[in-house]
Amino acid sequence: MTREGERERRTREVNIRIRVCLDGPGELTGSTGSAFMDHMLRTLAKHASFRVDLKAEGDLRHHIIEDTALVLGEAVDAALLERKGIRRFGYAYVPMDDALARAVIDLGGRAYSKVRLGTRGESIEDTKVEDIVHFLESLASALKCNMHIRVLYGTNDHHRVEAAFKALALALREAVSVTGSSEVPSAKGVI
Repeated sequence: MTREGERERRTREVNIRIRVCLDGPGELTGSTGSAFMDHMLRTLAKHASFRVDLKAEGDLRHHIIEDTALVLGEAVDAALLERKGIRRFGYAYVPMDDALARAVIDLGGRAYSKVRLGTRGESIEDTKVEDIVHFLESLASALKCNMHIRVLYGTNDHHRVEAAFKALALALREAVSVTGSSEVPSAKGVI
């Protein structure tokens, strides 16, 4: 069974379309128009082993980044179907030079996020830090997952955020991994 999901969002501000394969080769095609966010999305796709095909157009970078997160979360959610036979939980620690990040997720169907990147500047490359945080929070909301990300230390903002995205990717890879069971991973029998 191929675990794929596709979603689209069209508003007056954006036109975003994303197709995701959870068992893909770990690559991103397409662009948000933000070099740093594209770098983070490529990093996420690579280390989660997802194939992400993205088409994003819009009026403002903030809107494109936010809505890309929403559509990506919805596409991954669609690929998970009823979430039967997945591990559900995932966590990872990732170092990147001076930085160390931790990400813990639960694909249990309830949206909550706590994102602590600890950056010092207002922007990284061509992207505002507040847009990066909002991307992660919007992703958790659309994916209907608990997402806790914390960068424990680091002096370089680029390294802090990249370590966080790599940790998230590895946590996602673990959480969506197939266990061989046909059961929903919940004592309630439903997620």
